[in-house]
Amino acid sequence: MAEQTYDAIVVGSGISGGWAAKELTEKGLKVLLLERGRNIEHIKDYVSANKEAWDFPHRGKRTQQMIKDYPNLKRDYPLNEMNLDFWCKDTEHPYTEVKPFYWFRGYHVGGKSLTWGRQSYRWSDTDFEANAKDGHGVDWAVRYKDIAPWYDHVEKFAGISGNKDGLAVLPDGQFLPPMDMTCVEKDVAARIKAHYKGERSMIIGRTANLTVPHEGRTNCQFRNKCWLGCPFGGYFSTQSSTLPAAEKTGNLTLRPFSIVTKVLYDKDKKRATGVEVLDSETNQTIEYKSKIVFLNAGTLNTSWILMNSATDVWPEGLGSSSGELGHNLMDHHLGNGASGKVDGYEDKYYFGRRANGIYVPRYRNYGNDKRDYVRGFGFQGGGSRQTGGHAIAEYSIGAEFKDAMTEPGGWTMNLGGFGEMLPYHENKISIDKNKKDKFGMHVLSIDCELKDNELKMRKDIVADAVEMLEAAGVKDIKAREGDGTPGKGIHEMGTARMGKDAKTSVVNSHNQVWDAPNVFVTDGAFMTSASCVNPSLTYMAFTARAAAFAVEELKKQNL
Repeated sequence: MAEQTYDAIVVGSGISGGWAAKELTEKGLKVLLLERGRNIEHIKDYVSANKEAWDFPHRGKRTQQMIKDYPNLKRDYPLNEMNLDFWCKDTEHPYTEVKPFYWFRGYHVGGKSLTWGRQSYRWSDTDFEANAKDGHGVDWAVRYKDIAPWYDHVEKFAGISGNKDGLAVLPDGQFLPPMDMTCVEKDVAARIKAHYKGERSMIIGRTANLTVPHEGRTNCQFRNKCWLGCPFGGYFSTQSSTLPAAEKTGNLTLRPFSIVTKVLYDKDKKRATGVEVLDSETNQTIEYKSKIVFLNAGTLNTSWILMNSATDVWPEGLGSSSGELGHNLMDHHLGNGASGKVDGYEDKYYFGRRANGIYVPRYRNYGNDKRDYVRGFGFQGGGSRQTGGHAIAEYSIGAEFKDAMTEPGGWTMNLGGFGEMLPYHENKISIDKNKKDKFGMHVLSIDCELKDNELKMRKDIVADAVEMLEAAGVKDIKAREGDGTPGKGIHEMGTARMGKDAKTSVVNSHNQVWDAPNVFVTDGAFMTSASCVNPSLTYMAFTARAAAFAVEELKKQNL
């Protein structure tokens, strides 16, 4: 059995794993970055980035064979011909659904940093204080002031474009110049602000797309092909940003095709000693040793690793002494909203295909607003013009049809809600002892559902979307009550939550596993609540903070 030693091991190369590798290598540690899937090299392996729909055999759509091979992915937009290699094959990586749960995964270097939506928002004290105030879950072990400097740190490097809006519910950050709203969005925003007397705002989205050259990367080209990989480095990903920084130090070893099966644990020293890896190409088992371990395999896989570790000490796995490992699974619920037509503006258009939209920050259960549920939601969406020719029945063929297709159609405005899900103990994952994957390892069983609080919130999301569009003068409004199945938001959080007490949480205020303080969890698994904003920026900030703490603790010989 081969054995190699490093200062630190980082498990997973997605958004948080890439940050861990960057921060630890830049502080002088020799780091092994383990990725269970294949390597995807920046630019070279973005094989579809410069293709159009007509360049694909099936015009980029899904085929019957794809539907058969990807029974989970087919449930939503990710299944398509253009970036199929960015998603793992469901038939090879099954899981058990006690209740419906969409688990969309990408097993490769970069993980979902290549396909994420890039919306990047800070939490506020309202978010960090929510559990303590309304009694759901446990209190966060930190507050906004603890994380604010780390938001600064990661925003400056990642490159977040946005406007300083001065909203307490959505703190401003270190922004690159914002993208422009369309003329319709600007007018709708002004009407919403006036109608609600400033209590609701519609702002341009804050996105990890560059609006100016930054950190050696080229600014966004307004192609809106981010999900195919960006050869310009126009958006933040592991490949464009953190991996080159880590490699530049000379302290990084990247090893793909490496499935971490467990954290190795010394029960006498009460410390992790490294990890066990299954080489997915050779089926060889390898042990790697290290002083510290960062688990960034993705919320559910990180908890799966913990559940398979130190089972001779804790039958339910490393970090399970509180009884909370695997529990409190969350996502954002979406699918509800409204859209309509906007009259006028026929002489107006916009530049390119903006890889961004608008955002309406939370206003429910905030300030003086009180509802019959707790927490709140925000809206994402946008105002744009449609293509027009195909909608004209008389111009369905011939020269007139071609001419009509060159003319844009009317303007539309869309609002889609993103709601917070509470941390319920009974929403959980566990090891299914009756099902295995292609490598012979037991898979995860997921038991998660929306409850009364979320269902009440979803009614408000629809009603509020309709009301705001009406107030803005939008016509022919259609309400939308979509699929809110957990997992569809692709924002899995929880299952190894942070807290102040080892008896009620899995990790402490610095993301250290209580049962093994040299193991750090800084992906979505540590989240104690979900807020209603996209979570990736928060993962980045906590990861950078934990890495700095870990290095200082190593220097003090505390780990």
